Amino acid sequence: MGFADLGDVRLFHTDDGEGDGALLLVHGWGSDSHEWIHHIPALRARHRVIAVDLRGHGHSSIPEAGNTPQRMADDLARLCAALGVPRVIAVGHSMGGQVVSHLAVERPELVAGLVTIDPGYGFDGPVADGFPALMAALRDGDTHATAVQMDQWTYTPASPGWLREWHRRRILATPPHVLAEAFSAMFGPDGIGVRPRSDEYLARRECPVLGFWFDPAKAAWERGLFKEPRSRTVLWEGSGHRLHEERPGEFLLVVNKWVKEVMR
Repeated sequence: MGFADLGDVRLFHTDDGEGDGALLLVHGWGSDSHEWIHHIPALRARHRVIAVDLRGHGHSSIPEAGNTPQRMADDLARLCAALGVPRVIAVGHSMGGQVVSHLAVERPELVAGLVTIDPGYGFDGPVADGFPALMAALRDGDTHATAVQMDQWTYTPASPGWLREWHRRRILATPPHVLAEAFSAMFGPDGIGVRPRSDEYLARRECPVLGFWFDPAKAAWERGLFKEPRSRTVLWEGSGHRLHEERPGEFLLVVNKWVKEVMR
């Protein structure tokens, strides 16, 4: 554990546990692997658990360009190879849901299953229509102020104050060009964040998927894309965007049960 030098990028990661199978934990936009502190202790008691800071985030190196979900997925494939991990269940939140989906489509031999937590795809309607203006504000305006303001939608009145402050500080610690480039790559014309591009790409995932959502419509939409019979969605209405951090105990119960089923 520590740092993996992959040539064009240096990734901070931790590698814990020796149980059944390997879990790869992938954080969201403007965050880092500390997002998983509530989950790693329980997961490593059963599995090998690899938690990584994506390029441009946390303690990993900060490339001037290439801070996109596609490149991040390639980084993860190379990290697994460097660690001698032949197969993983990849767990991704928000942008991390895009990253692990790219990994599943482009490197299917590596991914035994996916767990996605309110993933950053499947947007349409007024929300999708607003993305170009947000991209411009991140690129040309005060990037950090824009990103912090954007983050407000992720919470509900029940979201704890510490969670709001923790993620505000993580956003402020992420370089502006990384925030702007990653967001544009997610929701621009070549990204998979907006429908119908989401539908076309995600339908290529062959592995089982466990998707956590707070929005019933999006849960129903993704359910229609599943191919593997062990795939399912979990709907937690009333939660915020960071379901796994707001409800870590319940999240772990559901994930451990599903992972056991997939690893049989």
